[in-house]
Amino acid sequence: MMIHLEHVSKHYRMGQVRVTALDNVSLTIGKGEFVVVLGPSGSGKTTLLNIIGALDLPSEGTVHVNGDTVSLGQRRDSFKFRRETVSFIFQTFNLFPGLTALENVQFVLDMAGAPKSREQAVAVLTSVGLGERVNHFPHELSGGEQQRVAIARALATGNPVLLADEPTGELDFQTGIQILELLQRQAADGKCVLVVTHNREISRIADRVIELSSGRIVRDGPPRDGKAAIADLQW
Repeated sequence: MMIHLEHVSKHYRMGQVRVTALDNVSLTIGKGEFVVVLGPSGSGKTTLLNIIGALDLPSEGTVHVNGDTVSLGQRRDSFKFRRETVSFIFQTFNLFPGLTALENVQFVLDMAGAPKSREQAVAVLTSVGLGERVNHFPHELSGGEQQRVAIARALATGNPVLLADEPTGELDFQTGIQILELLQRQAADGKCVLVVTHNREISRIADRVIELSSGRIVRDGPPRDGKAAIADLQW
């Protein structure tokens, strides 16, 4: 197993009110699975992603990712964990504004000690359709192009777990399809790919769909009408 959550809950305080973002969530996700998490705003999707990626800690329960434990009081070396185990595609891009597209991708490769980081960065940017935009700064790129840089940065490290929060949210349909193909390829290569989205259409190509409501898993299984091909998607 790549990801295992056991009785995970997350509570926040808002003044005198305790808000439950996740409520007794247990799940296991294996190597090579392409999993889509669905749910309305406030259902706990992003909280789930953040806890799996050690950006947040559970209030209760345990989280195991690729043999590492991420749980209350055990946040040791979380930087190393995020550098070597999980890669994120954030909804808000999180690009360095003073670095070019190439430098944004090369930065994470250099941090990981990758050889020939420049060549690798160019290759992965080309794979997401930005081969001609490598020397542009974020403010010179459209929202969709910035998202593709963020995706390239996540793919570049080759980490075994890929966590994506609305990865096609700022993209046109054709570019979104291209990115979904890349994510599917990562799963086919053995990575664990977890995608959070409000776009139910994307769940049609998943190996497995997890639906959240009010912090609880209300459905966990294959797509309702069977797994579709990417060519069948439309939105």
